[in-house]
Amino acid sequence: MIKMYGIKNCDTIKKAQKFLDSHGVEFEFIDFRQSPINESTLQNFIDVLGWDKLVNKRSTTYRNFTDDEKLNITLALTLKNPTLIKRPILVIGNEIRVGFNEKLYSDLV
Repeated sequence: MIKMYGIKNCDTIKKAQKFLDSHGVEFEFIDFRQSPINESTLQNFIDVLGWDKLVNKRSTTYRNFTDDEKLNITLALTLKNPTLIKRPILVIGNEIRVGFNEKLYSDLV
């Protein structure tokens, strides 16, 4: 089963969901705000993707951080502010993908 992590009002999430739905791909959506991500799941994302790919530096949350916070993104800070995570995060078995474009998702259809 494919799991998609994000927030429901994110435009990129909506595009990804629309793409998967239109191609009949089943997935489970996990909203960070409704079902907060747990520490082990987030650590797995970090281990696989690294902070550079995981942190959404264009997010309002990130832009509102102090320079010191921006330089010291931690697990605890990210758990407290899940909108720091780029969206969507797609988990397919042991594989983790971040972001959306049709090419990235084309092998799922």
